[in-house]
Amino acid sequence: MRAKAFLLSLLACGMFVGQASALEYTVDAPNDYLFGRSTSMEEVHTEAEPVNADRSKSVALIPPGFGTPTSYLPGSGEYLTPNLIPGALSGGLVPQLGEINYPAVDAGASYTPTQTVTFQPIARTAFTSVTSDLFYSGGYLGTLKIPRLGVNVKVYEGTGSAELAKGAGHFTDTSIDLGNVCIAGHNRGANCYFGDIHTLNTGDRITLTTKLGTRTYSVISVKKITETDNSDTAPTSENCITLFTCVRNQSEYRWCVRAVEV
Repeated sequence: MRAKAFLLSLLACGMFVGQASALEYTVDAPNDYLFGRSTSMEEVHTEAEPVNADRSKSVALIPPGFGTPTSYLPGSGEYLTPNLIPGALSGGLVPQLGEINYPAVDAGASYTPTQTVTFQPIARTAFTSVTSDLFYSGGYLGTLKIPRLGVNVKVYEGTGSAELAKGAGHFTDTSIDLGNVCIAGHNRGANCYFGDIHTLNTGDRITLTTKLGTRTYSVISVKKITETDNSDTAPTSENCITLFTCVRNQSEYRWCVRAVEV
């Protein structure tokens, strides 16, 4: 009887020991490439502050526009107060002539090569709008003179038949002083003011007098363009004047004379 009780107690103890061993387990993640590494630690990269850096308003920059040629270059843009910066470019631009080195990542390489980038300043266009105070009492905007051709003609706003019947016509969507001033005229008939502009030579002078003053230009090009080509009416950063007239017996073409200020 005692032996039987002893055996039963041993069996019960064995059952408890077996259950305890079944509860043992581990929660360690497998060492496998499919599982990400811990993100509890992050690498922080810092740059040392430049010593004696000028952070005053006089060197503050207005960032260049998104997508412009220098939009990705550090230290580019337009000065907030260009009048305080000796040597600032026209329009307050930061001088950006020269070369600068930037790191370029070479895929698969164990080093970082150097890439040289050459850049130029952004050319800003100039433009003077026509306002009511720029008209003379006769209703015209200015007087155009081409000494070599003996041209002395009033310039009116617009290039319609009514304006060209009185003189030369100013393209309404172009500048009247700074930048590119575009003017049209007839090449035949009673008002044949531009009939011989295609005979102008490089260096010939053209003057335009408005209420803003007199500007003198020197011819740099004479060319024939198609009637649908309006690229020469686009605003420019330099002061210039562009003259247009028809080509005799070639209705699909125009004469285009470009002269820059001297």
